[in-house]
Amino acid sequence: MEKITSFTIDHIKLQPGLYVSRKDKVGVETVTTFDLRLTSPNEEPVMNTAEMHTIEHLAATYLRNEKNWQDKVLYFGPMGCRTGFYLLLSGDYESADIVALVKDCFRFIAAFEGDVPGASAKDCGNYLDMNLPMAKFWGAKYAALLENITPDRLVYPE
Repeated sequence: MEKITSFTIDHIKLQPGLYVSRKDKVGVETVTTFDLRLTSPNEEPVMNTAEMHTIEHLAATYLRNEKNWQDKVLYFGPMGCRTGFYLLLSGDYESADIVALVKDCFRFIAAFEGDVPGASAKDCGNYLDMNLPMAKFWGAKYAALLENITPDRLVYPE
C-alpha cells in the first residue's frame, strides 16, 4: 500500500505551525485540511487527552459560531499522535488565509471561563476527561505562536 499523505511529512523537521495538510475535491467543491501543529513531534511532550478533548469542545464551538466562517467549517478534531489538530474547511485556502481565524479561536480558548460547552453526560461520551487549565495553557501558547508566525511555519518543511 502507498503511504497516506500525512505520513509523508518529515516529522523530524516539523515544528509547531499552521499548515495545509491536503486539498481534496468533493464533487466541484474543494475541501482544505489544515494541520494545526501545537507541539514539535518527537521532541516535546505530547498533549494529554483531557486538554485535547477540552480544546476540541471549545474550538468546535467557537468555529461553528464564528459568523464569517461557520458555514465553511466541516470538522475540527485531534490528531492521533496528540501533537495537534485537524481543521477541515469547505473551500480552497492557504494557511495564511486562516491565521486570524485560528489565532482568534485559540485566544478564545486561552481566555475561556466557565463550563466547557458539551461537557455533560447527556452531550458527550467521555465528559469527565476534561482539563480546562491545560487547554487554556495550550490555547495561549498556540495563539502566541500565531501572533508573529513566520512563512516557514505556514508551509511543510521539505
